[in-house]
This record gives sequence, C-alpha cells and structure tokens, in this order.
Amino acid sequence: MAIFGSKNNEIDSEIKVPVSLGVIMDGNGRWAKKRMLPRSAGHRAGAENLKELCRNCGNYGVKYLTVYAFSTENWSRPKDEVDQLMKLFVEFFDRYDSELEQEGIRVRFSGDIASLPDEIRKVCEEGERRSVNRKKMQLIVAFNYGGRRELVNAVKNISAKVKSGELSVDDIDENLISQNMYLPDVPDPDLIIRPSGEKRLSNFLLWESAYSELWTSDCLWPDFGFEELTNAFRDYSKRDRRYGGLSKESNEKGK
Repeated sequence: MAIFGSKNNEIDSEIKVPVSLGVIMDGNGRWAKKRMLPRSAGHRAGAENLKELCRNCGNYGVKYLTVYAFSTENWSRPKDEVDQLMKLFVEFFDRYDSELEQEGIRVRFSGDIASLPDEIRKVCEEGERRSVNRKKMQLIVAFNYGGRRELVNAVKNISAKVKSGELSVDDIDENLISQNMYLPDVPDPDLIIRPSGEKRLSNFLLWESAYSELWTSDCLWPDFGFEELTNAFRDYSKRDRRYGGLSKESNEKGK
C-alpha cells in the first residue's frame, strides 16, 4: 500500500536512490500569488504536497527524509502568516499521523524545539513518542531550525564539557562536532533538493551538507511531484561523488 493512498506512478528501478534526502520546501507564497490566492492557501497546498513527497520517497526506498518546514528566520514574517503556519503544523499531524503509522514512518524533529510555543512543542514530543518504533522511513521535520543556530548549540555543548573537564580542547574534531548536532544518528544528506528556482541552502543543514549533491528546479513546491523527484534521482545517479578525492575514471587512468 502506498502512503496516503495509491497512485499509478512507475518507479524507475534503474536509478540510484539517496539513503538520506533533504528537501527545502520553497515557493508556497509565489504559488498562491500566481493564482491570486492568499499566502495561507499556498502553505496549505505545500503541506498537502508533503504527503505526496512522503509517498514517493517511501515507494523509492529513501530511508531518511529531512524537510525544511520552518526556519529560525521565519519568525520575522507577519504575525498572521506565522499563526497560520503554526495552526497548519498542528493540523497536519492530527490528520495524517495514523496514515504515517500504517506506512511505518517515524517522525522526528530537528531544531530549537524547546523554544517553541507549548502547544507546538507538545505536538513534536507526542509525534516522536508515538512513532519511535516505526522502521520503514524516518521523516525529519526541520522546525524552528537554522544551520547556524545548530552549530552555535554544538559549540556551547562542547564548551561546557571542556569547562567541566569532561573534554580537553585536543578532543575536539569533526566527529565530535557531528556528535553534537541536533540528530547525530541521522546520516548526512546524500542529496538536497530545492524547488522554486532558488539556488542557495538558506541556512539548511550547513554542517551536514558539506558533501551533499544539490539539485534545483524552477517548479514551485506545491507542484513538485513524482516526475520532478524522479528527475532529481536520475540526475543524482549520474553524479560522481568524490568527497575531495579523484574520480573512479581518473584513478583508472592513473594506473
């Protein structure tokens, strides 16, 4: 059974699928403006499309899906818009958690969750608690998230341990910093997708994306569907991920 119902999308079994995928869900406001609708309508359409993304990623076998839902900078938006986003957040998990459960999707949250309003924080805590034993795929919702804030948080954690004598300065390395990220057990994203025509990370997974492949599309997020995801995966399949070394072809020529 496909997530949130079935669709007759043909999976391309020949392409390489990322284990860990990041998606910046961008373009809701522009989608609404093109249709002369309020921005809230765009956010609702974007939330509905998250269902489609979950279904498609689950069918393709993605194990970790991290979506950028609300950034630390989004608080600067008009209060009415922020209130609508918070209401939509609660509504989404109230409506669809049972379907996530049927599909074995564990829900986790990455960000400064402790600073959220009580109602939102409780939704996050309850969502994680209910889904902890689900095994098929992890949906990680980056909410009240900022890559720089995550790094500051890691530095503070490490500094406190150095100050207490638990660590020495010489113990600090890349692995230690990674261990102090919000969700250190989640693999770094193999691929990050950004629709809407923008070509920047916008403070998303700054540490974790050091060697991520990037794929952008002019398609606005509410219209980003199975075809766009498949195109992203096909392009990803052609990438030569060298991690700073030589390509396989170059190594063979050097023999």
